[in-house]
Amino acid sequence: MVELKGVIPTIDLEEGYVEILNRKIRKASEKWGCFMVINHGVSLSLMAEMKKTVRDLHERPHETKMGNTDVLLGSGYKPQSESNPLYESLGLFDMTSPQAVSSFCDKLHVSAHHREIMLKYATAIDGLARDLARRLAESYGVKDPHFLRGWPSHFRMNKYHFKPETVGKLGVELHTDPGFLTILQGDEDVGGLEVMDNSSGSFFPINTAPNTLLVNLGDMATIWSNGRLCNVKHRVQCIEAKVRLTIASFLLGPVDRDLEAPDEFVDAEHPRLYKPISDGGLRKIRLSKNLHAGGSLKFITYERLKNDVPN
Repeated sequence: MVELKGVIPTIDLEEGYVEILNRKIRKASEKWGCFMVINHGVSLSLMAEMKKTVRDLHERPHETKMGNTDVLLGSGYKPQSESNPLYESLGLFDMTSPQAVSSFCDKLHVSAHHREIMLKYATAIDGLARDLARRLAESYGVKDPHFLRGWPSHFRMNKYHFKPETVGKLGVELHTDPGFLTILQGDEDVGGLEVMDNSSGSFFPINTAPNTLLVNLGDMATIWSNGRLCNVKHRVQCIEAKVRLTIASFLLGPVDRDLEAPDEFVDAEHPRLYKPISDGGLRKIRLSKNLHAGGSLKFITYERLKNDVPN
């Protein structure tokens, strides 16, 4: 693992013994809530083909892209808006489902070749995300081998409309991801992503090198780990006048049932912090309270719930 001061770690997934590798992943997830991975098993050619696919999808007419409607709250097309004027995004919920991919592609008039690329990429990235989640569980001694069962994954294919007059402005405001774990294929040609160091509040740029992927931990990971894993705050700055394309793949928490920290995280010194909640329940709090940078978690803490009980 390479780690310089002020720079998030880069972890080689083919390096060392399983226990050592798992500890490196855990350490980076607790301190930063994110890390880069190399030798991750997703081929460079597939990553390049997926980026071409995303570029092609965003060239569809606005009316066609509006057909990408929500399946899960906030899972469909996000056009440029007043709050995020430089950003638009297509979404595909349950990305490893051939039926979900087919429905998405039908609505956007996607070619057979692009359908194939999306399914291959989804399968590879989802497999990587679940492997990393299992490694985290193993590092903490969580014994349930099926804790990821029923957790869906969600694509978000992003386009940033950066222009000379927008340099220095926010492409996306500060936020945390609501799910458990995110894998981001960044844009090697255009930067702008910054992560916050929780200990100092300072921001550090994420520079995408060829054949690397960024892993982020989200709100559901903090809930699952009883506060041990960092739900990293991040934002996107416009630093140059170029179109920026990124592909985010989210391993969500359970949608149809509540998630709570396994017993392995709870003892006399570590009382249970958060009440059980589903992915959809957390999303509703984030949207209704307009709290997208981790603040929604305070509404499900046992301490707050205790204090809110009338005398």
